[in-house]
Amino acid sequence: MAIEPTCKGITMSSATSSVQDLSSLLAQQKSAFARAGSVSADTRRQRLQQVIDLLVHNHAALTAAIDQDFGGRPTGFSLMNDVLGALASLKYARDHLQGWMGDEPRQMFSPYDQLGAKAWVMFQPKGTVGILGTWNAPLFTLFSPLASALAAGNRAILKPSEVVPRTAELVARLCAEHLDPLVVAVVNGGPELGEAFSCQPFDHLVFTGSTAIGRQVMAGAAQNLVPVTLELGGKSPVIVSRSADLNKVAFSLAAGKACNGGQICINPDLVYVPKASLEPFLNALRSAYRDLNPTVAGNPDVVAVVNQRHLERVERLVQDAESRGARIESLPEPLAIDVQDRRRPLRVVVDPASDSLILHEEIFGPAMVVIGYDDLDQVIAEINGRPRPLALYYFGEDAQEQHHVLEHTLSGGVTINDVMMHAALHDAPFGGIGASGMGHYHGREGFLEFSHMRTVFKASAHDPRREWGLLPPYGEHYLAAMLAGVTSD
Repeated sequence: MAIEPTCKGITMSSATSSVQDLSSLLAQQKSAFARAGSVSADTRRQRLQQVIDLLVHNHAALTAAIDQDFGGRPTGFSLMNDVLGALASLKYARDHLQGWMGDEPRQMFSPYDQLGAKAWVMFQPKGTVGILGTWNAPLFTLFSPLASALAAGNRAILKPSEVVPRTAELVARLCAEHLDPLVVAVVNGGPELGEAFSCQPFDHLVFTGSTAIGRQVMAGAAQNLVPVTLELGGKSPVIVSRSADLNKVAFSLAAGKACNGGQICINPDLVYVPKASLEPFLNALRSAYRDLNPTVAGNPDVVAVVNQRHLERVERLVQDAESRGARIESLPEPLAIDVQDRRRPLRVVVDPASDSLILHEEIFGPAMVVIGYDDLDQVIAEINGRPRPLALYYFGEDAQEQHHVLEHTLSGGVTINDVMMHAALHDAPFGGIGASGMGHYHGREGFLEFSHMRTVFKASAHDPRREWGLLPPYGEHYLAAMLAGVTSD
C-alpha cells in the first residue's frame, strides 16, 4: 500500500530536484530519525518489504525504461542483473536482520568481571544514508546498498544516475508513490546536484562509479566528516595458468564480456595468457564468443553501449592501441557498422604497447586486452604495480600456484575458474580496496557498515580502586604496583 508523502514544502516527484530540496529533505529525515528512536526488527522488515513490493509490481516498466536508456538492453538481462539482483539483496537482509541486531556481550577485565560489571556492543543505525547510483546497473547500485542501510535501521536518500534519465525519473516517481519520503526518498538532477549531494551532512554516503569521481565524492564528504562506502572499479586482471582448461577460460570470459556489453565494474580488463597458449586461447575465445553472439548489429541479445560519448571513449582506446602496433581481433567480425546502433563486437587487443591508453584506463565496454607472458611472478609484479583492482580472476588447477597468487596480490574480491561470481554472494562482503574503493555492502558486513557499533560498560555496585590505593592521594606502594605490571608475559 502506498504511503502518502509527508515532506512539507518538497515536491517528491520525478522532476529535477534542487539543492534546497535536497538539504530540506535531509534535515526532515534527520529530525524524523531523532524523534523515532530505536527501530524495531518488524519496522525494518516492513520497510524492506515495501521496496521489494515496489520492484516486483513495477519490474516491467523499470526494465522498459532501462532498455530505452541504453538503446538496446534485453529485458531478461535487466531482470537478472538489476531487478533480481536487488531483490536478492533486499530479501536476504529482510530474512536475516533479526539475528544481526542483537547486542554482543564482550569480555570484562579483572577484577570487575567478578564484581558484577558487564560490557556489550550494541548496533545502532547511523541516521540518513545518501546513495549515489550509477548507470550501468541503475537499479542494483541503488537498491542493493539500500538493503543494508534499511536492515541497519537507517533512512536513505537516493540519487540515480542522470546518464539513464528515463530510469531515474521512473525510480523517483515510484518511490514517491509507494514509500514514505521520510524513510526513502529520491532526488534527481545532473552533475551539479551530484556534487552538492556528496557535500551534504549525511550520516553515511555510498557512491558507485569511477575512481576519479570517487575522489571528488570523498573530498565532498570530508567537509562534514561523513564516512563513505566507495565501489569504484579499475582494471580487473585475469591470470590464466598453464594448468588451465583453455576452453573453460574462453567460455567464462566470453560470457563475462557479453554481460552488459562489458559495462560492469568487475568486468575483466586484462587477460594474462602463457605465450605458448596465446593462439589456442584466442581461437577458443573466437568460437566461444561467436556461439553466444553470432551477430552484433541489431541483435536483441547484445547490450548496447549506453550512449555515444561512452562508445567514442571505448573506440578511442582501441584505436590508440592499434595505432601503436597492437593486433586487434573483432568478435564476431562485423559485416557493417550501423551508426544508429551502439551495439559493437568484442574488440580483443593483443599485446598492446606499454604506453597504450587501454592499459591505463578502465575499459568499461566491449573490449579486452590479452597479454602473453612467460613468468607468473612478472605478471604478479605488474598487477601489484597498478592501482588495486576491484576484482581478480585466476584460472588453473595448480593449488600451490593458486595459493601463491592469492597470497601475493590484493583486490576487492576474487573468483577462481570463472569471472564476476564472487559479487553474487549475499552472505559475503562486496567492495574494493585502495583505488577500487572502500567499505562493503551485502550480508552482515553490509549491516555492520551502516551501523554504529557502540560499546557499553555497566559498572558494578562496588568500586575497589580507592581501597587498593589506585586513586589519589597515591600511597608509597602505588608506583611499585604499576611497575610490577610492566612485563613481557
